[in-house]
Amino acid sequence: MSKFRVALGFVATFTAVAALASAASARDLTVVSWGGAYQDVQKKVYFEPFKAAGTPMSDESWDGGVGVLRAKVQGGASTWDVVQVESEELALGCDEGLFEKINYSKIGGEEAYLPATVNACGVGAIVYDFVLGYDKDKIKDAPKSWADFFDTKKYPGKRGLRQGAKTTLEIALMADGVAPTDVYKTLGTEAGIDRAFKKLDSIKNDIVWWKAGAQPPQLLASGEVAMTSVYNGRIDAANKAEKKNFGMVWNGALFTIDSWVILKGSPNQDAAYKFLDFVGKAENQAKLSQGIAYGTSNKGAPAKLQPAVLADLPTSPANMKNAVEIDTNFWLENIDRLTERFNKWAAK
Repeated sequence: MSKFRVALGFVATFTAVAALASAASARDLTVVSWGGAYQDVQKKVYFEPFKAAGTPMSDESWDGGVGVLRAKVQGGASTWDVVQVESEELALGCDEGLFEKINYSKIGGEEAYLPATVNACGVGAIVYDFVLGYDKDKIKDAPKSWADFFDTKKYPGKRGLRQGAKTTLEIALMADGVAPTDVYKTLGTEAGIDRAFKKLDSIKNDIVWWKAGAQPPQLLASGEVAMTSVYNGRIDAANKAEKKNFGMVWNGALFTIDSWVILKGSPNQDAAYKFLDFVGKAENQAKLSQGIAYGTSNKGAPAKLQPAVLADLPTSPANMKNAVEIDTNFWLENIDRLTERFNKWAAK
């Protein structure tokens, strides 16, 4: 037998063994999101109906971090397929080749989605805001801005903030009188950074730090904090599901977009695209906004919502009036040094 035939035989055997190994390790599609009230709504309007339509899947939750995604992809044994990521994770992961490029022809075409939610490596899942949240039953004179958030004399009590530099520094600057439109211009200077930390100094002893999105409503409900930064949808969900009387201040809200990505090398890409197509349809996205007050990516979704629902979404013109888009590029360039400074400041 020639060396060529031996080589062909080896290749054929290797291919067959690899195919058997692949079949043996086959698993259902795994979709990963943010947990809590948000994922509860996703299960109801996305995950369960998708499974009922014929595609097996499981869902998990995570707390974010591009390092987690690196480990999944580069470790070679990822159990995740579709993951919802924040804007920085999308940008970093795309640059590092952690995600599959999105074939929009499989999910209705780029033209079906709002331009800001279309990315080579991901498709928009939700538009959401960090807002000022408070309990209307405990605070009758409603706060109107982040300046009120920092006024512990007029509004006594602890304050909840997301642990970390991102969003915290922007909030501090707005509380100190910086116009929403000038936040990143100011934060882009050393004097602006110093100004933000100085403002944080004024309430440092009153801050309760939170990490997971489910925490701020719990902090409000328990009375541990009088006000907190919070995802707008979590306030909406607590009011609907738990009959809370929480209020939100949209003035100075910080908004951003989360996206769905397919992890590089996913063995379930066909199922992943079926999922993205399903959750990308206008009628399904409208159901998500009805369940929790987040904006979505399909251009046709708002037309399927009642005016009362639309009014509570981050994408409502009135709510966007004084909102600030979180600057992904700024944080990609500055997250390490500002996180280091924040951690040192918080530890003092």
